[in-house]
Amino acid sequence: MSASQFIFYLLSVLILGAGLLSVTTRKIFRSAIWLLFSLIGIAGLFFWMKMNFIAAVQIIVYVGGIVVLIIFSIFLTQQAGNEMAKPIRIRQFFSVLSVLLGFAFIYFLIAQHPFKQNSSNTLDASVSNIGTQMMSTTAYGYVLPFEVVSILLLAAMIGCIVIALKINPAEK
Repeated sequence: MSASQFIFYLLSVLILGAGLLSVTTRKIFRSAIWLLFSLIGIAGLFFWMKMNFIAAVQIIVYVGGIVVLIIFSIFLTQQAGNEMAKPIRIRQFFSVLSVLLGFAFIYFLIAQHPFKQNSSNTLDASVSNIGTQMMSTTAYGYVLPFEVVSILLLAAMIGCIVIALKINPAEK
């Protein structure tokens, strides 16, 4: 096993393990922290693939934006130490079934694809090329996804404010 393979498997275990712990833990603050580790692992995968700009965007937008807003909203509602409700057994069954069916569907799609290597096209991942494409309005421009990310951050911020302003039923 080469060092590159070892790093890939290590990052994969981090992403999958932290993602699994994020959805299975009963403490809401711990769930947010595990989500943070999973997203950092995804950024590590981008760094491993030498996509430094995409990795930096992953850290800034998701780790620095979304997860921090989630953690602030947890602290603003004073729900950091509370446990989430125990899931219903039938929901657990259908959740596991849907995940297994999703994995089977993805495996089927991947198995059908030939994955032919095309060595004539090289990827120019320089920051200047990414910046030019990000501001371009042509067919391969990224202005729309860039605006969607800004709307995502705005929606997360509004959601955090709404969660923080909710009044407990005991206070009415």
